[in-house]
Amino acid sequence: MSVAESRRIVLFRHAKADWPQVTDHERPLADRGRMDAAEAGRRLTDTGIAFDLALCSTAVRTRETWKLAVQEFPQRPKTVYEERIYEASPGELIALLNETPDDAQNVLMIGHNPGIQGLADVLAGSGEDDARERMTRRGFPAAAFAVLSFGGTWKSLEPGVATLRDYWAPAE
Repeated sequence: MSVAESRRIVLFRHAKADWPQVTDHERPLADRGRMDAAEAGRRLTDTGIAFDLALCSTAVRTRETWKLAVQEFPQRPKTVYEERIYEASPGELIALLNETPDDAQNVLMIGHNPGIQGLADVLAGSGEDDARERMTRRGFPAAAFAVLSFGGTWKSLEPGVATLRDYWAPAE
């Protein structure tokens, strides 16, 4: 792949979590979250993106979201469970993405707010169709995802270089 080709990043917030008496990191998905995670997986499949790599937070709710979503994929991408995604700022998430090998063209990151929404806002220098308006209006509810593209190497990823191509969130 040449560096001039477009790379895609999909930022995917975990589905709705439950609030049992456990630490925040150990919170599981709620019933609605399990349904929304599977639906998000179907919607991600509808994008037609063949993911090379999935970077998933180590929190229980993100791992459960990924397990349910990826069942809808025609092919499971390589998955890395990354503790640095949990409670990460947009800058920390960019630093993590900067470490991505350049043979990965399409990367999916499953994480948490406010980091995931902040990263989508920071990376998107422009937007297509009504994707930015929908994302601004809806925010980034549980199980939402944003599809961004940019040209260059992963090391060159920085604020404002990407285009927001698509946005989806489950019905409230």
